[in-house]
Amino acid sequence: MTSPLVRFAPSPTGYLHIGNARPALFNWLFARRHSGRFLLRYDDTDIARSKAEYADAIAEDLGWLGIVPDQVIRQSERLAIYDAAADRLRGAGRLYPCYETADELDRRRKRQLARGLPPIYDRTALKLTAEQKAAFEAEGRKAHWRFLLEAREVAWDDLVRGASHVDCASLSDPVLVREDGSYLYTLPSVVDDIETGVSHVIRGEDHVTNTAVQAQIFEALGASLPTFGHHNLLTTASGEGLSKRLGHLSLRGLRETGVEALAVAALATLVGTSDAVRPVASLEELAGLVELAHVSRAPAKFDEHELETLSARTLHQLPLAAVADRLAALGVVADEAFWQAVRGNLAKLDEAAQWWRVVQGPIAPAIGDAGFAEAAARLLPAEPFEATTWKSWTQAVSAATGAKGKALFMPLRQALTGLDHGPELAALLPLIGRDKALKRLAGESA
Repeated sequence: MTSPLVRFAPSPTGYLHIGNARPALFNWLFARRHSGRFLLRYDDTDIARSKAEYADAIAEDLGWLGIVPDQVIRQSERLAIYDAAADRLRGAGRLYPCYETADELDRRRKRQLARGLPPIYDRTALKLTAEQKAAFEAEGRKAHWRFLLEAREVAWDDLVRGASHVDCASLSDPVLVREDGSYLYTLPSVVDDIETGVSHVIRGEDHVTNTAVQAQIFEALGASLPTFGHHNLLTTASGEGLSKRLGHLSLRGLRETGVEALAVAALATLVGTSDAVRPVASLEELAGLVELAHVSRAPAKFDEHELETLSARTLHQLPLAAVADRLAALGVVADEAFWQAVRGNLAKLDEAAQWWRVVQGPIAPAIGDAGFAEAAARLLPAEPFEATTWKSWTQAVSAATGAKGKALFMPLRQALTGLDHGPELAALLPLIGRDKALKRLAGESA
């Protein structure tokens, strides 16, 4: 395969949720796997609904996932290119004016349904004479423009679905240009794919029919087709479809919960496979696992509880270098010893700040039995503390006091950390140090 160019084309009319971030991930990982490039294209021709703040949020959310585009374009800046393409289609007789109102079209569809006919456009506008068109114009009606589909089957070899085809004879001629001259998604998408040289279009299976329509537009404009791939769609764990109104599954909402972006990327792309709950160390590793031909045809259920588990497992195997900057932002100046001591006990990274406070102090120790604590303090070895210090110390305390099991370990944990749970004290004790340990065993805040 030659170096591919893929694209992700969101409309900046809201925040990304995990469902519409999924094609971004599939495209990004495909590009990484095949040494290709990734184009971010803002489909912002809907001037009324598109907002700069949403475009900024999309770039920010993609960056959180680790996606950094090689190129960014905005359709709102490319209208002249679409105008030229529309004129070519008009000249070829493939784009024709229609004057029906929305109400008229709705009534016509209802009549067709009542007669048992498919509710597709009947091409009445093709029969209009020049005089009839002029009369409509004189009434103040403005034309919308439909693309004249050829009544034939369009077939392609899909990266996900294999041999695919759609019979365009069963489809309505799509509206490409609105009455006000603005463009719907279809034409600008094709023109941009042609002009930018997109080689692979990877998107959700809800675009399969649209692909057949766009394939005819590619051909009408004299362009060869890109390779298409249509993956299954994400749903919630209960099977509900995803939408922008589900704020808790927006990337912004997920990020605020503290889950690992790498876990989000892995679950979103591997869900439904045996690798779905497998933590990965990088997007490069994930790219090696995601094979479009192996993506299931069944809907993929995105389970937030699975995400929480996978996020923790992902965090547990991340090296210090991968989290050092984020730890620093939490006020944690971590070294390798600290990270190795605490990472396996974390559900989310921000919990590391709590253990940093435990190590650095001061904390309020919890002393239940002063006599036991005094005996433990007398037996605390001299520094330097090593990995075996905890074991030798607790053995000595047990021999002196008779305490065993929970009766031995819990009072020491509560005195040294102020808590009844946490990372292994064999790793924490050398970080706390002898001076603080002695003070805490004496019941002092240290």
